[in-house]
Amino acid sequence: QVQVVESGGGLVQAGGSLRLSCAASGFTFSSAVMGWFRQAPGKDREFVAAISWSAGRTLYLDSLKGRFTVSRDNAKNMVYLQMNTLKPEDTAVYYCAADRRGYRIPSVQPDRYDFWGQGTQVTVSS
Repeated sequence: QVQVVESGGGLVQAGGSLRLSCAASGFTFSSAVMGWFRQAPGKDREFVAAISWSAGRTLYLDSLKGRFTVSRDNAKNMVYLQMNTLKPEDTAVYYCAADRRGYRIPSVQPDRYDFWGQGTQVTVSS
C-alpha cells in the first residue's frame, strides 16, 4: 500500500522554525522525486520545493530560497522540509508528493506528482 504521511506541522510565531517530515512507503522511494506543496485558505496549491532521487538536485519557489531547505534520507524513506524565519504568509497546509516514475528531474508542476499525502497544517502567528 502506497503511503505518504506528513508530520511536524503546528503553530509557531513569526521568525520561528519548523521541520516538516514526510514518511513514504509502498513504492521505490530511492528513485522517486519528492516534492512539497502548500495551500493557503482561498488560494491555489503552490509549489514549495522538490528534490531529486539522489538529492543531487533541488528546486525551490524563488521567494522561499534561503529560508526553506528540502532534504531526504533514502535509507529511512524520509523527506524533510526545514522552514526558517517563518512569516504569517507561510501559513498553509503543506503537502508531500511523490513522482514515482523513477529517476526523473524535479518539477514545479503538481501534475508531475502521482501520489500525495493528506497534508499538515502550519500556522505562523504575527
